[in-house]
Amino acid sequence: MAAVIEGIGAWLPPRIVTNDDLCTTLDSTHEWIETRTGISERRMVSEGMSTRDLAVEAGVRALKSAGAATVDAVVLATTSFDRLCPAVAPEVAHLLGLGTVPAFDLTSACSGFLYGLATSGGLIASGVADRVLFIGAEAFTTLVNPEDRGTAPIFGDGAGAVVLRRGDADEPGALGVFDLGSDGARADLLAIPAGGSRQRSASAGLGHDTVPVEDWYLRMEGRPLFQQAVERMAESSRGVLDRTGWSVADVDWFVGHQANVRIVNAVADELELARDRVAVNIGRVGNTLAASVPLLLNDIAHTGALRPGHRVLLSAFGAGLSWGSTVLTWPDIPVEAVR
Repeated sequence: MAAVIEGIGAWLPPRIVTNDDLCTTLDSTHEWIETRTGISERRMVSEGMSTRDLAVEAGVRALKSAGAATVDAVVLATTSFDRLCPAVAPEVAHLLGLGTVPAFDLTSACSGFLYGLATSGGLIASGVADRVLFIGAEAFTTLVNPEDRGTAPIFGDGAGAVVLRRGDADEPGALGVFDLGSDGARADLLAIPAGGSRQRSASAGLGHDTVPVEDWYLRMEGRPLFQQAVERMAESSRGVLDRTGWSVADVDWFVGHQANVRIVNAVADELELARDRVAVNIGRVGNTLAASVPLLLNDIAHTGALRPGHRVLLSAFGAGLSWGSTVLTWPDIPVEAVR
């Protein structure tokens, strides 16, 4: 028995923000951003749009792809919650017309899609659900300081979703073994200090206006994060390949989290994986955190680059620190373009 992908969907907000657009208020240039990140443009939510809205759009498309009118559970991976409480997933399930099915959020930042796949597969393996809608959705640009040239150009908004069903471990679309890990000793390398119980407890009775403005935005230590991302994703990828019995030569596509094109390429080099088997779409979407991997899968499947029967290695790394990898053979499912 296994969790099998039977549908996929993705959505990007219509607002396109180019590097040149950012540089009207940011001390940077298009060339500086593109050279260091591989990003030329990204999508951003418009006023009033939130993670919930992105998740619903991706969910609609995934359900359509699967030909499924109902599911037994909804899982949503995000780091950009609409509110600190309640979770986003129950409202998404309601708006999708899925009734009172169990629905919950999980957060593991950029590795959220890998953690969410494992969690959704666990619901199926335990008998809680026969079919799960799993969504990675982010409106993370709302949490980035627009004046910080180290973070503002990197992130974009979007959502990607898959429908998983109970099936056989040897059929196309079945999720393989997982490798998941974390290192909380390095949690401060990528963090938003304000908004949680730690900050509220420390400033009890003082009010939000006493918190430095920059504490409400993402802080990132780029150099050590780069090193950790390459090391952890490569190590994790090797782990699942070894346990699956695949060699690097067996991999048709490496679908790595799109944080920075240099990170993706460096991981591929560590694995001695040819660049023509490395999937990339960061140039037009930026880093969409938990939405990154499904958006990329949707893109390359729609173009026909990813075909049924292809062997795929998935890997991601994010705040926490956290990371994860898995493998699957791509199934024959309909895929709708994301524009």
